[in-house]
Amino acid sequence: MTSALVARGIELAARTALTPLLLAARWTARDVPPDAADVPAPRRSVGLALKIALDEVFFATEVVTANIVSTADRTRIRDEMAAALTLYEEEGWLAEPAAYHRTPPAAALEEVGAARARGVRFRHLRFPSEYEPHPAEPGRARWLGHVANQTAHAWVLEHDGPPRPWLVCVPAYRMGHPLVDFTGFPAAWFHHRRGLNVVIPVLPLHGPRKSGWRSGDGFFSGDYVDTVHWQAQAVWDVRRLIAALRLRGAPAVGVYGVSLGGYTAAVIAALETELACVIAGMPATCWVGVARWNLPPFVCRLAETLGVPWTDVERLVRVVSPLALAPRVPRERRFLFAATADRLVPPHGVSALWRHWERPRLAWYDGSHVSFGVERTVRALLREALETSGLVAA
Repeated sequence: MTSALVARGIELAARTALTPLLLAARWTARDVPPDAADVPAPRRSVGLALKIALDEVFFATEVVTANIVSTADRTRIRDEMAAALTLYEEEGWLAEPAAYHRTPPAAALEEVGAARARGVRFRHLRFPSEYEPHPAEPGRARWLGHVANQTAHAWVLEHDGPPRPWLVCVPAYRMGHPLVDFTGFPAAWFHHRRGLNVVIPVLPLHGPRKSGWRSGDGFFSGDYVDTVHWQAQAVWDVRRLIAALRLRGAPAVGVYGVSLGGYTAAVIAALETELACVIAGMPATCWVGVARWNLPPFVCRLAETLGVPWTDVERLVRVVSPLALAPRVPRERRFLFAATADRLVPPHGVSALWRHWERPRLAWYDGSHVSFGVERTVRALLREALETSGLVAA
């Protein structure tokens, strides 16, 4: 135990020392693809600089505290990726990623209790996830070893009386606690002002499902086989929840996700046909693109030197990629918003999803990734999406 603590202390000290270097390197020229010309340039201002600073602070805390796999695991990671790619190729899932996803049964919701956060009263529900990686998938036993992750949780705001439409709000990375979730989503506005029932699911490895000391530990770890399991389970759990709402008489269901939740919402848009709308806010769309956007080139080259080729990672995560899945929700019910000065998710990645989605409604705001909750453009887009899709009256 003592040696482990010493090793952890040395690791944290090294990360802290490297943080200024990584932050400085992030301001060097970034690789932007030629087809990113449709991303508008941000209008520079003091306010925008402050918003960008929030993104950089978040990145710095991740550098110091994120739970990253050890370089000693590189052989296992490389071997598992190779085995997974062989399996996915044999099963035809790389050619048809939608076939990788099984249709889950409706969840049996159990009420844990009532609580309040940010002045909003809500009910805490839970249900067994019942997600399992495919029998032959590498990393299956390790993933199922996350015991707390096998129980899904959700925060619910539901009106009394006849059934009303539901909005499923899919959180971002590091969310998963009521105080944080009701800050990131305008739940009171959705519920009280717009008359919707609202449910916020807790994503795998977050909140009460966490396996590390922080909500979300284990996702951005560098173990991309686990990334596939994580994303597949997130989609499975949300679809299970949607099926349960429909069994309870929901007349309509919409999905709204932000950041990591936006990625999840975009995948669900390719697997569910009867959604009233799908709103993806600043969605991550490619995990390799996110890594290259956030990490200096020398760090990305180091990862390949250690045996994790980015081309293999791109093929591996194809089975859970919104850019590899054809959307099934009609174009007029797809909505996107994104930040022109996003420092955490590449804006050109959002533009790529916009093109893949046949250029639906897309709203750009002059802000950063973290500032979305205070942007008027975002609130206007949400209002437009809810009204034009018929979830709420105009």
